[in-house]
Amino acid sequence: MRTTALAVAVIATLVVATPPAAASTGTKIIMPALSGRHPVGTAELHLVDQRPDPWQPTTDRELMVTVSYPTRAADGERAPWMTSGVATVIDTQATPSLFGLPPGSVDWASTRRQALVNVPAARGDWPVVLFSPGFGSLRELNAGLTDDLASRGYVVVSMSHTHESAVVEFPGGRVEPPMVDDDLVDQRKTAIDTRVADTRFVLDQLGRIARGENPDAEHDPLPSGLGAVMDLSRVGMFGHSYGGYTAGETMVHDRRIDAGINVDGSMGYGSADDYRPGEVVTRGLDRPFMLVGGDFVDPVTGGRIVHSHQDPGFDPTWADFWPNQRGWKRDLHFDASTHYSFTDLQIAVPQLGGLLTPVKQRELVGAIDATRSLAAQHDYFAAYFDVHLKERHSPLFRGDSPRYPDVRFIG
Repeated sequence: MRTTALAVAVIATLVVATPPAAASTGTKIIMPALSGRHPVGTAELHLVDQRPDPWQPTTDRELMVTVSYPTRAADGERAPWMTSGVATVIDTQATPSLFGLPPGSVDWASTRRQALVNVPAARGDWPVVLFSPGFGSLRELNAGLTDDLASRGYVVVSMSHTHESAVVEFPGGRVEPPMVDDDLVDQRKTAIDTRVADTRFVLDQLGRIARGENPDAEHDPLPSGLGAVMDLSRVGMFGHSYGGYTAGETMVHDRRIDAGINVDGSMGYGSADDYRPGEVVTRGLDRPFMLVGGDFVDPVTGGRIVHSHQDPGFDPTWADFWPNQRGWKRDLHFDASTHYSFTDLQIAVPQLGGLLTPVKQRELVGAIDATRSLAAQHDYFAAYFDVHLKERHSPLFRGDSPRYPDVRFIG
């Protein structure tokens, strides 16, 4: 399983809630403009399930989710990329370990998304797409991607997986740290089972919203019209790394999800010498599923694996999944990219060029052109869901596109 350096850094060091970040004079990050034709609204939901939390069995399971959706609003308060508690963790833990920079080098807290807070939803019947982040990562680190998909005419619901995610901040400033030991295979199995249960629970809560109820634990008002515009008869899911595995595994157990994408994630909870594929691998799916991969540079040898998930010595799950997949399938590869190219680091790292060496930049997001990489991700992901949730034809799936020379179909 490919575990993010962010997860390793934060799980290893964060044991107590951290204080709010002080004002930073570090480099500021600017989110790119949305590529779709719709402005985007956003809201945060605090959801509580009555099932015991597997990492804290004496408490109910709690989740934070971000909902992004089309709006007609022309202006309003732009949402923060990260809350103060999350920004503090990124600054004090990930900035030194992941970027090799001292705390305060990057002003994580001041960055604003393009999405507007709690503005009314635009009228329409918008398909719903769920998003799950990588193991130990943050839903916030894919906000650029999820907001952009919402601008293409989707309600996108991004989840944190509490006590596995690097940090989750709840209303009132309560910060919940990770509790998972990634070295223990039974805990990795618990993590994927918990993620599947989280996703199914979130789908249930979206159904409540569609019926006019408000499942938010604080009963904060929902954006006007949100429940009426969600079309839960058309649901997709995608995720990065372990989140991609989560998408496929949830589809095995819940037929409400019509189409999925695994973005650069192994689909199992074992390791190279302890193979434990997920049910999505051994059973396959009868619905559409797309694999999206990048290159991998071995941190020990420095060797470059052009397609990490097709290397049987590194990850056999994709090759084993392929013949068992009965529905529509594609294997899309981004040349010269890395695992982090499919997160908001593809946005942030090029803006830190004066602080990071070229070697460190390539290590984090590869040598792929950042502008082309983002444009291709936005177009291919939206086109995939357009085809399978909106029944729209897309020429992107006929074969390799000259518009995106870094991207090619392997299968």
